[in-house]
Amino acid sequence: MSGSNPRSLKGRIFSGIQPTGNLHLGNYIGAIRNWVAMQKDYECLFCVVDLHAITVWQDPAALRRATREVAAGMIASGVDPENNILFVQSHVSGHAELAWVFNCVARLGWLNRMTQFKDKAGKNRENASAGLYVYPNLMAADILLYKGTHVPVGEDQKQHVELARDIAQKFNNDAGVNLFPLPEPVIQGVGTRVMSLRDGSRKMSKSEPSEFGVIYMTDTAEAIRDKIKRATTDPNLLPDSVAGLEGRAEAANLLSIYAALTGRTLEQVVAETAGQQFSQFKAILADAAVAVLGPINAEMKRLMDHPDEIDRFLKRGAEKARDLAAPVLKEVYDAIGFLPRT
Repeated sequence: MSGSNPRSLKGRIFSGIQPTGNLHLGNYIGAIRNWVAMQKDYECLFCVVDLHAITVWQDPAALRRATREVAAGMIASGVDPENNILFVQSHVSGHAELAWVFNCVARLGWLNRMTQFKDKAGKNRENASAGLYVYPNLMAADILLYKGTHVPVGEDQKQHVELARDIAQKFNNDAGVNLFPLPEPVIQGVGTRVMSLRDGSRKMSKSEPSEFGVIYMTDTAEAIRDKIKRATTDPNLLPDSVAGLEGRAEAANLLSIYAALTGRTLEQVVAETAGQQFSQFKAILADAAVAVLGPINAEMKRLMDHPDEIDRFLKRGAEKARDLAAPVLKEVYDAIGFLPRT
């Protein structure tokens, strides 16, 4: 990839996903499908962020499998590893190196404002790892190591991109250089925040208390249909306007999922389904989910049965990523005043 590539005209994308459990419908709708669309117009780096994953202890064998599975899920969904850079974070040492520099740039006050740390640490703040606390600095390093200009994120990660901008600006000012761009968050489309099928007020997550709250990208067609059939609803018919979804979190979630899977607006699907009973609509939604996820599921299984193929893609991606990262890290070290490496 190079600056002459016409896909880089809109900027350089960096985005990552943690290998901490099965990929689910929220990962696909909220992130991966948007990456597939953006790769046509941007120079893209897509990363399996295993360094982020170990802020809490991971079973080593499970982490290795999950890392390959996440890569397989991205490829099966349409991320092109030949024309983009798909790699594993720990395979490029520059992420950890630049993160340490940013640990020395970021202020404690900035990190204390990060709501995700508060949410994840909860009442056990004193027992949380230091890695969890400085997680946002590593995220800033992920982006800025490649001078990323745009970062597709969910609303819950937008604050971290804002911190990356603060770090970039402070480094530039302190060092008297114009080295890092100020990256922009990109939040796209309907359904970017997919909620639990059992509780429309809670984000869909691998930590769902009920297995019926989350649809995994590895679920069979039968499992997908069963989970949608069991999804929590209310006793009313579907509304004839978006305004009619006010106070109906589960209805809004299911309709948003349907809109995302079919590539339409929420207004369009509300008009299409107005007055339907949930049982009728759930069958339509299940058909759409199976149609989208079925081929992805099959290709993921094929790739996981051939891990060497996944590893080849990741090896080539890491080589390309290191080529991009090395001159940026050199600029950083020169600006700081480190002696050149021999």
